[in-house]
Amino acid sequence: MTVIFARETRVGIVIGVVGPHDLVDDVAGICEEQPGVSALRLDYDHESQAPAIVEAHAASVEGWLFTGIVPYMLARDADALTRPAAFVDYSGATLLSALVRLQHEGHDVTTLSIDTLAAADVTATFTEAGLPTDNVRILPYRAEMTSKNAIAFHRRGPEHPAVTCLSSVHEALRGERHVLRLAPSVHSVRVALRQLLLTAKGQVQEDAQIALGLIEVENDEGLLREATALGGTLAAFRGGTYLLVTTRGPLHDATGGFSGLPMLARLACHNKTVRVGFGLGRSSAEAESLARRALGRARRIGDVAAVLSLRADTEIVLDSVTTSPPGEQNLSVIARRVGLSVPTLAKLLEARAAAGGEPLTTKEIAERLAVQQRTARRMLHRLELAGLAERMGNLTSGTSGRPLTLYRLTL
Repeated sequence: MTVIFARETRVGIVIGVVGPHDLVDDVAGICEEQPGVSALRLDYDHESQAPAIVEAHAASVEGWLFTGIVPYMLARDADALTRPAAFVDYSGATLLSALVRLQHEGHDVTTLSIDTLAAADVTATFTEAGLPTDNVRILPYRAEMTSKNAIAFHRRGPEHPAVTCLSSVHEALRGERHVLRLAPSVHSVRVALRQLLLTAKGQVQEDAQIALGLIEVENDEGLLREATALGGTLAAFRGGTYLLVTTRGPLHDATGGFSGLPMLARLACHNKTVRVGFGLGRSSAEAESLARRALGRARRIGDVAAVLSLRADTEIVLDSVTTSPPGEQNLSVIARRVGLSVPTLAKLLEARAAAGGEPLTTKEIAERLAVQQRTARRMLHRLELAGLAERMGNLTSGTSGRPLTLYRLTL
């Protein structure tokens, strides 16, 4: 009997617009002027929330457009960007428009404090307008810059008008001095969107490549659930073999960029033999041919194996595991699967033991491994994809920063 799950399809390109409440609608509206583009409006109260927003909605968009550089850099530095992304530049036309507005209101635009923008960009705009910059104070964006830094920077100088790119800075200063928050110009939004769409459309075309999998299992328990997670259709093929049809995008995401196949270990809990061959092609015939080749390679590897075959005779071993429980696997085998070193895995086991098996935050794991939190998040993401770590929710850090994710280690 053939069982088929219909795959959800979307028309056009969905762009996730991320920014403060009062900017998102305007930027999204400009995006939707472009034929075939729809916008997912995602606003925040504070720019530090941007990484969590991106992670939560990554599967819903083909690209990200941030209303400014700060939320973009926060998301990028947190390794949250898995889709093409761009930000609206506030220099040039946007800054020039702000200077005209300040001058019209009677302010001396040659004595300002400006945050976030690069000094070279500010100088270029002032020079173009015939204005000197001798008394203009500039705080360029750097990775370690926070809204608190920007607020302190403006407060340190004379009570001249302040120009900021951050809504949080505007809120903090507006009762103290004249402060103008830059809002993206229509031209700047269109430039950023045009650049983003060039990349996003290419990614969409690539993601739409057909991914066809041939799966050999003794029983199909859990197989339909795995197919659904891949956004695919599943059908009985012949002699204990199943056919799974999806596209490149969902397969790429589920395998952590073609680095492992977590479903293999889960299916191995119910089957002594699990062999998976995926083929990635521009047509169903090409994908099926590659899938057959991949399945043949998986059979030669062993009872539990998965292989992805690409064009140009390229093959990737997605996974090859033993059927013993994860805790009994040799660390060197796990290390090869997840791309981490044996000493790092040993430290993670020590951390799990010290916690008595209780969930650990990303911060706690980072401290135990003596690495940055973003490095710890990358490691845990790899373990999660391999079925060796499980997210248990979030823990509020008590600061304005992003919540800490709790993980239970199962390796």
